[in-house]
Amino acid sequence: MKGIDEWRFGKNNRGVKVSPLSTVLASKRLAKIHKMRGEVKRNRIFFLCLILPFYFLLLGAADLNEQLDIRINNGTQGESRDEADRLVRLGGQAQQKGLLNKAIPYWLKALTIYSEIGDQEAVGRTYDYLGLAYADLGLFRQAEDALRKRLGVARLNRDWQGQIFGLNNVGSLLLKKRDISAAKTTFNEALSLARATNSPAGIGLSLNNLGLVAVSRGDYNQAIKRYESALIYRSRASDPVGEANTYNNLGDAYRATDNFWDTIRAYGAALRVARLAIDRPNQFRAIDGLVNTYNCAKNYTRTLDLLEERLKLARASENPYQELKSLRLLSQFYRQQGKNMEALMVQHQAICLAQELNETQAVAELLRELLEIPVND
Repeated sequence: MKGIDEWRFGKNNRGVKVSPLSTVLASKRLAKIHKMRGEVKRNRIFFLCLILPFYFLLLGAADLNEQLDIRINNGTQGESRDEADRLVRLGGQAQQKGLLNKAIPYWLKALTIYSEIGDQEAVGRTYDYLGLAYADLGLFRQAEDALRKRLGVARLNRDWQGQIFGLNNVGSLLLKKRDISAAKTTFNEALSLARATNSPAGIGLSLNNLGLVAVSRGDYNQAIKRYESALIYRSRASDPVGEANTYNNLGDAYRATDNFWDTIRAYGAALRVARLAIDRPNQFRAIDGLVNTYNCAKNYTRTLDLLEERLKLARASENPYQELKSLRLLSQFYRQQGKNMEALMVQHQAICLAQELNETQAVAELLRELLEIPVND
């Protein structure tokens, strides 16, 4: 469900074949473009395509978010613990690439090891990873089973923070399932426990999620009040990732009420906080919100600046999937502006990158779009 809060983990916080005819037509179109742009630009593009495979082979594995570091000084050390930690990190790397089906087997193996060595806190947090991955895949029965087991571990250990975050995760799953009433009840239970234990992080998270409940009911004014209250506690908890997420949620709510300046203010605040926290997902989300808002207001200069910033961010963070998305958005913008040659050049780069990523469905879509772009400006 779009806009759902970041899931919490304890204390902190294609396959479509391209038709031969499409390929032939696209090749003819590309040949015409190269002739118009000249031999130098043609060679530059083909050189880029040639070196991309080697470039991606040189990229190291992405750093894991702090929330994926589950090493806790609880006395369970040794080779087994190290292997379980390694498996969790491998799962996290797969998750960041959007490969949840590859992440889950790593976490299941880690869960077995943590259970064997008696590390209940790590068991609970691994159930979190599994539950949230299952939820993102739409496997709600498996997701709820894992998340309720995680909540059970927290209750067994009298882990108040774990219970607060566990309740919020269960509530988020219920919200995904559109069981809004049950989700609200669960978030309120989490809020009461957070207030009873004086947990600013838990209060901020619970209020934020209650804001999402209000959005699901179309009550944007109530959502705005919840988000603004949540921001107070997320700031007190020194939770920049949660703070950036709530600012983005606030931007979404203001945008739904056609409040231009408050929308810009909220997304802008999300972008500033996310930059300082090096929180890439919220940076991309804030930029996308600003792009949509400025584009609707016909401020195309600002829209282009943000799209170029998005592309630079994707490349700097060595995220080829976000780079591909940035190229597609940039090509769409140029087409919207009638700048066909710029659109064609960016579209070609996107095709090259999609081929390197073996995204066959994206390649098919990009080739079809390429054929729809007029050659002459």
